[in-house]
Amino acid sequence: MGWKMSLAMAALLLGLTMVVTEDEEENDPCVYEALSDNDAVLCKGLEVFYPELGNVGCMFVPVCNNYRQKITSWAKPIVKFPGAMEGATYMLVMVDPDVPSRSSPKAQFWRHWLVTDIKGIDLKKGKIQGQELTAYQPPSPPAQSGFHRYQFFIYLQEEKTISLLPKENKTRGSWKMDRFLNRFHLSEPEASTQFMTQNYQDSPILQAPGGGSSEPKDKPKPT
Repeated sequence: MGWKMSLAMAALLLGLTMVVTEDEEENDPCVYEALSDNDAVLCKGLEVFYPELGNVGCMFVPVCNNYRQKITSWAKPIVKFPGAMEGATYMLVMVDPDVPSRSSPKAQFWRHWLVTDIKGIDLKKGKIQGQELTAYQPPSPPAQSGFHRYQFFIYLQEEKTISLLPKENKTRGSWKMDRFLNRFHLSEPEASTQFMTQNYQDSPILQAPGGGSSEPKDKPKPT
């Protein structure tokens, strides 16, 4: 009887341990959650690396380790396109289409980064060296504006000389990206990806990924 009792007790303890472990996994804030299938459509061949996080392409920035605050102050990421042609020239565009929020993108697009004349041999290695028309600005989604998408596009520039109009240089917000691309006869990107994050002060429990929340009362701010 003694060994049967011990065996039963061991099985009970093992069951309790498994339940606790499963609960901890479900509540673990450091889960690297992938984007939905609809949002993942944009993820095509491009890699974006931030410190500590690694490649954030096609994922939500995790809540853990204060990553959603850290990313607002980190320097420009490493952007790598393994499929780049070494002898070609490329352009990099980073934008936020969800300004001031995804549910009400009245100031779409916010231009975070724009670099032209990137050599393919450098892009394959993750070296963004070229003409920086718009300096890198980290993601900084306003509080209570929901999750924002941060999108990266690589275009084949060829021999074109790319520039911004004076009025485009005055502000990053409400950038007519389609008009800009049409002006230089640029159509489909060679590669692209995106990640999503929200203001670090917003509770992830109160807001569902993939949708915007209430619109900020202030005018659109850097995102």
